[in-house]
Amino acid sequence: MQMTITGHHVEVTPALRAYATEKLQRLSRHFDQVVSVDVILNVEKLDQIAEATVNAGGRKLFATETSEDMYAAIDGLSDKMDRQVRRLKDKLRNHHHTKPAHLDTEA
Repeated sequence: MQMTITGHHVEVTPALRAYATEKLQRLSRHFDQVVSVDVILNVEKLDQIAEATVNAGGRKLFATETSEDMYAAIDGLSDKMDRQVRRLKDKLRNHHHTKPAHLDTEA
């Protein structure tokens, strides 16, 4: 999994980079087809904003989280992305449905 972490109006310290990497590594544990993760950390006045775009299973997933603390924003972002990735995995896995019971009866 390729991960890119950039910052707008904020310096991405090694601690922030390590924290974001650790939190978003969970995505690859839940779903093997995660190709890349692009994270943008942004500061606008008092808001700390974390955004992520994930390429997984041939689809692009996007989430954003705003908080007063950058670490809390990264936590919320990782929870949102985790939920989206698990939902995508369930959709892809449950693509083939079984026939309803009333159609299984033989005539």
